[in-house]
Amino acid sequence: MIISVRRGLRFIRFIIFFAALVYLFYHVLDLFNGWISPVEQYQIPTGNAVKVFQETDWSGIGEARPTMAERLRLFYWYGE
Repeated sequence: MIISVRRGLRFIRFIIFFAALVYLFYHVLDLFNGWISPVEQYQIPTGNAVKVFQETDWSGIGEARPTMAERLRLFYWYGE
């Protein structure tokens, strides 16, 4: 069996180059992820934010409490 040193070195160079590119690609994606994701996901929203789920007291006379299906339909209707 003949072992070529040149082919072996070329293969090792390819593996090192490939690993370096994968490492670079990973860090570029990590940098992009840090840029696009919010700083704090669970902070209280400000501005024009609307609270979607709100517990209300339906003790008023003549007010019928909406069913869960009706609330879900309105939720999807408004596109929230």
